[in-house]
Amino acid sequence: MSTIVTTQLPVMEYFYTLQGEGYHQGRAAYFIRLGGCDVGCVWCDVKESWDASKHPLLSLETIVEGAAQFPGRIAIITGGEPLMHDLGPLTDALHDAGFQTHIETSGAHPLSGEWDWICLSPKKFKTPLPEILPLANELKVVVYNKSDFEWAEKYAAQVGPNCKLYLQPEWSKSQQVTPLIIDYIKDHPQWEFSLQLHKYIHVP
Repeated sequence: MSTIVTTQLPVMEYFYTLQGEGYHQGRAAYFIRLGGCDVGCVWCDVKESWDASKHPLLSLETIVEGAAQFPGRIAIITGGEPLMHDLGPLTDALHDAGFQTHIETSGAHPLSGEWDWICLSPKKFKTPLPEILPLANELKVVVYNKSDFEWAEKYAAQVGPNCKLYLQPEWSKSQQVTPLIIDYIKDHPQWEFSLQLHKYIHVP
């Protein structure tokens, strides 16, 4: 294994579980949730991640050693907003350890790191940078109300032709918006439904 660059990142939590959303739903993955976010979604379910100073700084070696204890070889970097940090050294270290690197981001900050999968989940509170849109492998739009469909199409028109398109109900309003999403996808079959599987099977 190559030498890991000496640096640290604020890590709120890390855990081995199943990916609950989107294209890789159901696959074993090691999640690394970084502290720090300036997007400020009102319905965010991890608001405790927003202040990076509240979370311990961990070395890359510690982060990768934690991931390597488990057999799965997908590492998902999430937040917060992970792109508030320079992720190049982390993705280099994870690749050296044999991991595929996935990121879940709002795209509101410049892309750093080398990624095997980019899940872009744009937010109205701080819109994504235009340069990240054609790089996304997956566009996942959280639907909070009916107007979000038009907003989703705005970004679907800017991603690459092979980008997977997902609509996902905001959890607290899932009963109200799920029927709307189903009807929308039936009329617009380029989209797929993203269900937060982990909340139904009670895993992190």
